[in-house]
Amino acid sequence: MSLCEHCVSGVRHEGTPEGKFEQIGGVECYVATPTADYPSNKVLLYLMDIFGIHLPNHQLLADDYARNGFKVVIPDILNGDPAPVDALDAGSKWDFMAWLGRHGMDTVHPVLDKVLPALKASGVEKIGVLGFCYGARPAFDIAFENKVSVVVVSHPSLLQVPEDLEKYKAASKAPLLINTCEIDQMFPQEAQAKADEILGGGGFAPGYQRTYWEGCVHGFSVRGDLSNPKIKAGKEGVFKASVEFLIKHL
Repeated sequence: MSLCEHCVSGVRHEGTPEGKFEQIGGVECYVATPTADYPSNKVLLYLMDIFGIHLPNHQLLADDYARNGFKVVIPDILNGDPAPVDALDAGSKWDFMAWLGRHGMDTVHPVLDKVLPALKASGVEKIGVLGFCYGARPAFDIAFENKVSVVVVSHPSLLQVPEDLEKYKAASKAPLLINTCEIDQMFPQEAQAKADEILGGGGFAPGYQRTYWEGCVHGFSVRGDLSNPKIKAGKEGVFKASVEFLIKHL
């Protein structure tokens, strides 16, 4: 299992998170709840990248989804051991590969096996999943098992192409949106084209869509430098496309 340099780069975004931390199924979660009426039987399960639930970027993005009418739950799929935020700083000596060796999917799925039943027990009937980078891998896995109703992944990592795309088509019933970009070692343009070939053109009946953002690099929708106009436009475009897809399918 490996990731790329852009999985450990980016900027911290500024703002004051509005959600709160809760225990769901015994797992620490950041929860963003709409202030207006919302369908309490629907939840967005936000599967984050390697920087964990305490990175403000994730909390602020979850809050943005909540403002659009979705209750959002970010479970700590990293078991209290995220990449340190200072790994984003130039010259960081943090040992990326050692961390990754401790965080195979065998450490993620037991967390989801606690959170998903707890959400169902609380009255949630439909779950949409957002998967960013590292979080896209478990998003696909739970879609294979049809535990969620719709999937949105952005600059996904750790997917096997074409195998996972073919398996998604064969096994999952969840409509799928993939947000992609120009520079992405983890899901390069060849993989993007293969996704369109396998799932596009009506080939995946539940629904498939892909967005592409020129001038953007892996991680842009979460940790992008918003002073760059193309990255800012890409981040905002991903959010808009994701909200529209979720409104349509969740």
